[in-house]
Amino acid sequence: MPGKDETIDFTVDQTSLYREEAFTDIQVASVRRLVPVFANGKEDTSRSPIFIGSTQLMSPQGPLPLQAKLQANNLIEAWDVFPKAMQKAMAEMVKELEKINAEQKKEEEESRIIVPGS
Repeated sequence: MPGKDETIDFTVDQTSLYREEAFTDIQVASVRRLVPVFANGKEDTSRSPIFIGSTQLMSPQGPLPLQAKLQANNLIEAWDVFPKAMQKAMAEMVKELEKINAEQKKEEEESRIIVPGS
């Protein structure tokens, strides 16, 4: 939270606007296509669209969201690269969770109280 003398800059970067479109198979995959637009809403063909894939995994703690930028030039390519992108995102998430667990375990071990003679 900013202090009483600080302000948050809510200025919109009107040179970096996108229209968002969503596509899904209603089972596993969701792909968002971000189409570049000008401030007036007309498509900016000088910039390439961005594709973002997402899905979720069920865990005992509830759903875990997975998201990754898809290296694609069109929607067909986005569907083709979706499985590998989600596999990579899942592997990165598992690696990060293992790192966090190892750090927590280390902190717990370092904070133990050692009683002399025990």
